[in-house]
Amino acid sequence: MHIYFSGVGGTAIGPLAMIAQQAGFSVSGSDKQDSQYIQYLRKHGVTNIHIGQTEHAIAQVHQTTPIDWYVYSSAVEKENPHHPELEFVRDNHIKTSKRDELLNLILTEKKLKLVAIAGTHGKTTTTAMTVWLFKQLGLPISYSVGAKISFGDMGHYDSQSEYFVYEADEFDRNFLAFHPYLSLITGVTWDHHEIFPSRDDYQQAFRDFLHQTEWKIVWQEDMGYLGLEANKHISVEDPDNPTVNKIALAGRYNRLDAWLAIRAVHELTKTPVAKLIELMNLFPGSQRRMEPIVPGLYSDYAHTPEKIRGAMSVALEMAQGKKVVVVYEPLTNRRQHYMADDYTDCFKGASHVYWIPSYLAREDPSQRVISPAELITHLDDPTIATPMERNDKLRQLIQKHLKAGDMVVGMAGGGGDSLDEWLRERFKP
Repeated sequence: MHIYFSGVGGTAIGPLAMIAQQAGFSVSGSDKQDSQYIQYLRKHGVTNIHIGQTEHAIAQVHQTTPIDWYVYSSAVEKENPHHPELEFVRDNHIKTSKRDELLNLILTEKKLKLVAIAGTHGKTTTTAMTVWLFKQLGLPISYSVGAKISFGDMGHYDSQSEYFVYEADEFDRNFLAFHPYLSLITGVTWDHHEIFPSRDDYQQAFRDFLHQTEWKIVWQEDMGYLGLEANKHISVEDPDNPTVNKIALAGRYNRLDAWLAIRAVHELTKTPVAKLIELMNLFPGSQRRMEPIVPGLYSDYAHTPEKIRGAMSVALEMAQGKKVVVVYEPLTNRRQHYMADDYTDCFKGASHVYWIPSYLAREDPSQRVISPAELITHLDDPTIATPMERNDKLRQLIQKHLKAGDMVVGMAGGGGDSLDEWLRERFKP
């Protein structure tokens, strides 16, 4: 079967393309722009990728090898309901779906039990940590992670595995397509407002997801936030459990994510918790999670106040007394209209913040674009931040801080042409 992946450079679609290829399917795809993720896929065997999404390009692929199934990312239809690829596959009666239907087929055909990691923040890190533990135990595992990892591919299918570890995204209600064997909830705060118009709608989606799950591991705080009742199928975790502090990773939020992964792998494999903590303390991290670019300069996928606080907790522990300087690029203008008032103290501990314009994607054209200067006014102490542009002046300022021995952290959630890619292009090892 030939499957064509549209938006293959996405952090969810890309790993699925790799998994499908490893599971025996013929794979091709496209994206609107080249990116580090596209280069990653090509290096890992997914080579039939076309940059530029046109009817002519997909027609050529179809003529060479007929497409049986067109799988597209949520962004494709949301950005353009009359997308030329969508129009082509509909006109040619090609099976069309989002990624969930294909993944469910693979889970069913390969008889895999789904271990789903869901939550507003911490999904990628917890997923990577869970995969890390399986690999360190020498156990076969299939998985999909939304970031590059040094100890495996972003997506992998192992024919010997019993479990499939999946970063279950709530965007576009994707996670509601699944019925996991085990689910971990990393933390829930209202997000993706264009999909979930109210806080209760967002909470209900998580309640529905957990209702579809056989076994659950949930923090005490989320039990209350979601209005869940304890039962024999839910393991309720206390963040103040003293065992959590035996985990040696930097950052309180990292340790909490690690604990969820440890609890899950303990339940699935019966490996002693003490042994799993030893292995977790060796966790090498994943891309864009306080990832070093050059000495003193780091990239982190932080784009909500909760994620920023988590990144700051890690950075301040790593800095060991050095000044921490942040370059912040908000992810989407539409998010800012909902969360501007939540910034308050999220950069607490930072020596200075350089705040650049928001990364724009899937925007509502009726919403005015909020400037960095205006967003800064929502901080408890606006004097710590300066509005900036992503230009040579910013590069020079970062270089000055690095020479002074400061720790500089780029916080951004965007993909192609984001702050993350800009930093990598201008500060190379």
